[in-house]
Amino acid sequence: MQKILTMERFGMATQRLTMAQAIILFLSKQYVERDGVEMPFFAGCWGIFGHGNVAGIGQALQQYADQFRYYQARNEQAMIHAAVGYAKMKNRLQTFACTSSIGPGATNMITGAAVATVNRIPVLLLPGDIFAERIQAPVLQQLEWEYSQDISVNDCFKPVSRYWDRINRPEQIITALLEAMRVLTSPADTGAVTLSLPQDVQAMAYDYPAELFEKRVWRIPRHRADIGALERAAAWIREARQPILIAGGGVHYSDATDKLREFVEQFGIPVGETMAGKGALPYNHPLNLGAVGVTGTEGANIMAREADLVIGVGTRYSDFTAASKTAFQNSAVRFININVAEFDAYKHSAIPLVGDAKATLDELSVMLGDYDTGEAYRTRATNFNKAWDAEVQSIYNLEHGPLISQGEVIGVVNTLSAPEDVMVCAAGSLPGDLHKLWRTRNPKGYHLEYGFSTMGYEIAGGLGIKLAAPERDVYVMVGDASYLMMHTEIVTAVQEGIKLIIVIIDNHGYASIGGLSKSVGSDGFGTKYRYRTESGYLDGDTLPIDFAANAASLGAHVIRANNRDELANAIEQAKGIEQTVAIVVETDRRQRISGYESWWDVAVAEVSENPAVQAAREGYEEAKAREHHYL
Repeated sequence: MQKILTMERFGMATQRLTMAQAIILFLSKQYVERDGVEMPFFAGCWGIFGHGNVAGIGQALQQYADQFRYYQARNEQAMIHAAVGYAKMKNRLQTFACTSSIGPGATNMITGAAVATVNRIPVLLLPGDIFAERIQAPVLQQLEWEYSQDISVNDCFKPVSRYWDRINRPEQIITALLEAMRVLTSPADTGAVTLSLPQDVQAMAYDYPAELFEKRVWRIPRHRADIGALERAAAWIREARQPILIAGGGVHYSDATDKLREFVEQFGIPVGETMAGKGALPYNHPLNLGAVGVTGTEGANIMAREADLVIGVGTRYSDFTAASKTAFQNSAVRFININVAEFDAYKHSAIPLVGDAKATLDELSVMLGDYDTGEAYRTRATNFNKAWDAEVQSIYNLEHGPLISQGEVIGVVNTLSAPEDVMVCAAGSLPGDLHKLWRTRNPKGYHLEYGFSTMGYEIAGGLGIKLAAPERDVYVMVGDASYLMMHTEIVTAVQEGIKLIIVIIDNHGYASIGGLSKSVGSDGFGTKYRYRTESGYLDGDTLPIDFAANAASLGAHVIRANNRDELANAIEQAKGIEQTVAIVVETDRRQRISGYESWWDVAVAEVSENPAVQAAREGYEEAKAREHHYL
């Protein structure tokens, strides 16, 4: 510990540190508290060093290594995915900082910043920046802008950050750090926070107030909704005959799953789950209709279509949830939205209950008295739940061959995994199939990054999840296309002694977009992994990519599974292996899960010489007529 000095002019103790040292020491002292439970806010720092941060943040991390753990990543985007996975698993009550050099190291983090901000997940980004004193300019990797000297590539972070600042003097970090923590710990405004750190300023020393480095506890509030809005909402619910509740990610972040169950059981209101909200109820709860929207179940979408009242809890109504504004077709439908974010609470001309999900459901329960939707409505929801479970079982037992179907792969993994285990996915056709088919038995058993649906999130996100929940097995389900985009964090898992069970589904290309391409009349153009032929098209033989050999070269224990029985055996083997395991299974990309009573707006070419496109356009215009504003 460096010497504490007395600063007579202000009558306070100070500590002389570089700006980078001040940042790391400050972060190590930040705590959060909710409902009386206190914990450190930061679990450490992910990083890759270059000339823009090695002598600043790098040196500081070395100096305080016993207080603030450093994790070495292989890709700057991936380390933010790991931080997002960790923070989401922790219900946003803990996260990581992530540091990079200037130039491509920084811009590699931009996609990760967007993932954090779109999904409302707190992550602190500390990219290096160009010299503040400018005499060296243009430095290596500097973007020159002829109209200003105060622009760098880090300005690209502004639209994907909830808070952004460039620190040009060492004392500026004092106010910036406090503002960063305000945003990171906000239930409503959280997301990526970016502090751009010029490499020379990182190394500058300043006499910082010693109070800055004392333990600071940020209390996470449970905001209450306006009483007048609550009274109006209760009146609307009492009038409703066919209400449905849409459970979003806010249910989990508020730790409101038990309260939600009590609420719907008391009043007989069925639940449809968004991607982020899946697991809000166990899959076999009689009032759980399952997934809702574009990737929804038949029962959820039918009851959503007929609903006269929609109660959104912690959802932002993405186009997948609202089926591109076609999900709710009752001409008299009304909305009540419970959300900590005012922006989301007002959507669809709703009664906005701007407040914490758990607290608001609790207060609303008292106001509803003896309201009940009735036995017939409850029974209808229960019948839909049972019918869907039978549909899932039929897909699990399809016995498609000779190549196994993706639905069967999901069934094997789901059946053999433990209730407390976590399934991770992000992009491709898997999220839609998982949303429909995965039987959630634990509130944290289903982890989808679908706000940004980022190809490559899966393995890195799984790494963060396992760090957050080391007692659980983490199953990373990833398609071949996503795997090829970002698989190098297998090396990090091996380095850290972290076990992931990675199921790599080889369907020879971009199967999800291939199906979408066919639906808009383009016949899967450019979506298969094939050689280019003399015709000029990518229509030759399938590329001989050996995913098993690749994963093995990165340090994973590899198992090849050629059929359903071999996959089941591989899962059982993987449970007993202490290191990261990669299971490679080839699937039939042509065997797809049906859509159920839903539609997604993907614009089809208005004019084309292709008859398939013409037919798709005709169907598109017919479906689009069902879109409408909720005013």
